[in-house]
Amino acid sequence: MTFATTDLCDNHASMLDAGTLAVLPPVYRAFGQRVRFSGPATTLQVFEDNALVRSTLETPGQGHVLVIDGGGSLRRALVGGQLGVLAESNGWSGIVVHGCIRDSEEINVCHIGVRALATHPRKSNKEGTGQRDVRVEISGVAVQPGDWVYADADGILVAGRELD
Repeated sequence: MTFATTDLCDNHASMLDAGTLAVLPPVYRAFGQRVRFSGPATTLQVFEDNALVRSTLETPGQGHVLVIDGGGSLRRALVGGQLGVLAESNGWSGIVVHGCIRDSEEINVCHIGVRALATHPRKSNKEGTGQRDVRVEISGVAVQPGDWVYADADGILVAGRELD
C-alpha cells in the first residue's frame, strides 16, 4: 500500500472543493504498528458502549476500516488491547475512533492502524446499544458505509470513492 494523504489531497483538489473528499481535523493520535492504512468504511454509532464494536471486529474485516462514532466521549474507552488483536486476526485494515482507546501499549504491538482522540483507562459499557452501517459524523465529517478512508502520518481522509 503506497499512498500519501498529502499527494491524494494535491491530486484530488477538485474533490476537496466539491466536498466528496474531506480531511478529518488533526486531533487524532496514532496507535498500532500500521502507520498507513486504507479501505472502505464500515461504520458504527455507539456511545460509551463497545459490545457492537466487539461483535463487528469478530467478523471478517476484508481490509475494511472500522469507523466508530463514539460521540467524541472522553469518559470511557471503546477499543482495548483484546479488540486490537481481534481486528488484526480478522483482517481489518484499521480503526478510527471518535472517542478513546485503552491498553495502548497492547494496541501498539498489533499490526493494525488505530486512530483515536485519546486514551482512557475506564472500560466501556456492554449493553449492546448502537447502530452499524449507518451514516455517522466524526469531527464534523460525514462518513457513509463504503466511503474510502485513508490514513497516514499526515492525516486521515474520507473519500466518496476509492482514489487512484
